[in-house]
Amino acid sequence: MAANVMEIYGSKVFNEHVMKERLPSATYKSLKNTLHKGAPLDIEVANVVASVMKRWAMELGATHYTHWFQPLTGITSEKHDGFVSPVGDGTAIMEFSGKELVRGEPDASSFPSGGLRATCEARGYTAWDPTSYAFVKDDVLCIPTAFVSYTGEALDKKTPLLRSMNALSGQAVRILKLFGKDVDYVSTTVGPEQEYFLVKKEDYEARQDLILTGRTLFGAPSAKGQELEEHYFGAIRPTVNEFMKELDDELWALGISAKTKHNEVAPAQHELAPIFAETNRAVDENLLTMEKMKLLASHYGLVCLQHEKPFESINGSGKHNNWSISAGGRNLLDPGENPMENLRFLVFLTGVIQAVDEYQELLRMSAASAGNDHRLGANEAPPAIVSMFLGDELGAIVEALIDDHDYTSAERAAMDLGVDVLPNFIKDNTDRNRTSPFAFTGNKFEFRMPGSAQNLSDVNMVLNTAMAKSLKEFAYQMEGKTGDEFEAAAIDYIKRTLRDHERIIFNGDGYSEEWEKEAARRGLANHRTTADALPCLVDQKSIDLFTEFGVLTEDEIRSRYEVKLEKYNKIMNIEIRAMKRLVRRDYLPAINRYAAKLANGITSIENVLPEGDTSFMKDKLEKLVAGAAEINRQLEKLHELHYASLEVADQQKRADMNAHEIIPVMDALRAAVDAMEIIVEREAWPVPTYNEILFYA
Repeated sequence: MAANVMEIYGSKVFNEHVMKERLPSATYKSLKNTLHKGAPLDIEVANVVASVMKRWAMELGATHYTHWFQPLTGITSEKHDGFVSPVGDGTAIMEFSGKELVRGEPDASSFPSGGLRATCEARGYTAWDPTSYAFVKDDVLCIPTAFVSYTGEALDKKTPLLRSMNALSGQAVRILKLFGKDVDYVSTTVGPEQEYFLVKKEDYEARQDLILTGRTLFGAPSAKGQELEEHYFGAIRPTVNEFMKELDDELWALGISAKTKHNEVAPAQHELAPIFAETNRAVDENLLTMEKMKLLASHYGLVCLQHEKPFESINGSGKHNNWSISAGGRNLLDPGENPMENLRFLVFLTGVIQAVDEYQELLRMSAASAGNDHRLGANEAPPAIVSMFLGDELGAIVEALIDDHDYTSAERAAMDLGVDVLPNFIKDNTDRNRTSPFAFTGNKFEFRMPGSAQNLSDVNMVLNTAMAKSLKEFAYQMEGKTGDEFEAAAIDYIKRTLRDHERIIFNGDGYSEEWEKEAARRGLANHRTTADALPCLVDQKSIDLFTEFGVLTEDEIRSRYEVKLEKYNKIMNIEIRAMKRLVRRDYLPAINRYAAKLANGITSIENVLPEGDTSFMKDKLEKLVAGAAEINRQLEKLHELHYASLEVADQQKRADMNAHEIIPVMDALRAAVDAMEIIVEREAWPVPTYNEILFYA
């Protein structure tokens, strides 16, 4: 089996191994300059690459190619073109040119653009991103590309991400030069942990709310939830295990380093974690992973749910963004054996602390979505307040620097397990904190706020650009200093910066009421909803940040704000309409039918047995009638608010209304329906319940 894995790994990817093997040496050298140093790509080189890439793809069965891109919907898009080209005598040849490799022309008007493009301005371009390898999927050669308008504005997620990576690299290169290290490029790396649910196809098909919205709009808690904690890391059920095996094979063939798979905390919940990759490629690979999960689940009679909160009362699904910085194979966030004496590490650590504090609201905004609003703040998801967890060792170092006192290292203690046959081992100085949105985990930071359905480009674009800003400020003040002068100035800068931004550091319980009060006292933002979080994107501070580093123009920033607002409001509109329709056509009729059946039963019993005690049945009937009346009251209230919201032209005001007026009514309506689920007989309830959906063989 191991030999088979080695054989299939990367077999469907036009990676550097394939390039080196198949391309002429001069072409390979030129392309490598483009890949690793950002050199422009010559069209003659592109022609040779296209010819070789086509031949390689055809050997794998490909008949078409596509420019695979990420519009502002956040998902991937593709338009397939055949290699076939008629030659006029009734035959055909297979063609693919350098021009077709490097540029495509999809319709730009049919994707969200936030006002950047009108319907009458349809032309857009896709441009090959050679830093993310081409691959073959479903007999199609997929070429990762950026997507821009006819007038040059970025209409996608990839372009700003690439710009942010270059921005951070440029500033980090300046920092490393101060430490006597010359490098061409500094890269950020990401390892995205993907959480998801698997449910039976027949249960999914019986739940219109799951089909239409990705989450259950109604559903009383299961009699058994996750309280026994037996599903977490438990034995994987056979059907799920077979799915995971096929998923591994497919991902390995695509060069995606799927490493870890396990049951998550909630019943029917699972996780896949890859080895880290350069950020741009990591995002592409995560999107491919999500696509494959959905496709392959159907082979086993299952449906993969990637919504952030498909089920109430149990854990939602996140996508933990494990982020680090490296140069020349060296992780710049690795503290080393003695972090207090590792000045370079402390410079980069200080830069991260400064970036997260200065742009906490942007980071919260980058993880905001209608689905994630239901997840954040409970069940092991971080709260909406952004803070940083450093752990005991780093926390003590930072405290010593801030307070200007000596630091005594916490010895790496050996843990004696008290059983002779078990080995002793050295425990880590950094614990884990599942309530922290942004936690240091040894040699990287784990941003735990993003939701499972999210494209991680936005998160990393913000993180990279904010970090570039921190590093630029340090470089500006340090350049020209050398030796002892540089070291003294750097330490002084670190101390001052840490004092200015220590409010963002918090190692305690992010769920506690005390922390919420303390965070407010510190001046940290608490944007509970997407509607609250989005406006910071168009604050002057955000505009200045992105434009300073050429990551986004002001027009591109405003367009993304409009797109995010519209998406939030559209999702809310779909959920409200689905909720009203389900109540009117499924839940209320079912409750009323059962109430009528119960009333008839009471009458029949009393006719036969006049002295019989039917009081318990009458009590139940009263609850059903009162419950149906409450459902109808909340339904009418929701209906009125819904139509009032549709009259609000301003998208931000509509979002505010959805978040703060309509969602509380939706919650009240759900609570009223769920209260009836537990007293209506099972055969009368119109949909599978949590008991059935979450627990299956």
